[in-house]
Amino acid sequence: MPKDNAVKIGVLALQGAFEEHLACLNRLKVEASEVRLPEEFDGLNGLVIPGGESTTMARLMRDYGLTAPLRKLIRNGFPVMGTCAGMIVLSHKIADVGAPTLDAMNIKVHRNGFGRQIDSFETDLSIPVIGKKPYPAVFIRAPFIEHVGDGVEVLARLSDGTAVAARQGNMLALSFHPELTDDLRLHAYFLDMVRNSVKR
Repeated sequence: MPKDNAVKIGVLALQGAFEEHLACLNRLKVEASEVRLPEEFDGLNGLVIPGGESTTMARLMRDYGLTAPLRKLIRNGFPVMGTCAGMIVLSHKIADVGAPTLDAMNIKVHRNGFGRQIDSFETDLSIPVIGKKPYPAVFIRAPFIEHVGDGVEVLARLSDGTAVAARQGNMLALSFHPELTDDLRLHAYFLDMVRNSVKR
């Protein structure tokens, strides 16, 4: 199958699981590249902010001059998917620390909401927007969504009602790591968001 030349996706590559996201996007036959500097946003149609260590990622984003231009891009409709630490970076408010990095998505998140590394787990999630088949979600020192504000649609919850996936317009936030499974449906869903944005 030939590559989809209609879109080009960046993956923030300062720290964390960026290589795994690049591999998923390559499997979906779209052009994907690492992003470390502001000028590397040029020509992109969307961005993935991967899991990792959110405090380190936020500091590196500031140090490399990425925060302000990315915040502006998002306000202008640029599609972004944040996974695990990426969800924290996207959020409007973080329950247990100071100001968030991008202050973009109208959610309040709780870092390490499920405990330490030893408390990591996998579970099947119902995510209707990607189909009826359960999604195998991998949670590693994961955050969860503590509060959802106006304009945000919750896409998935755990059995106890905890929100772990949400969308607000051009932003998709996931508590878990879709890059660590063989199920590409969430990456494909994000690509649909990107393609719809390109058509406008």
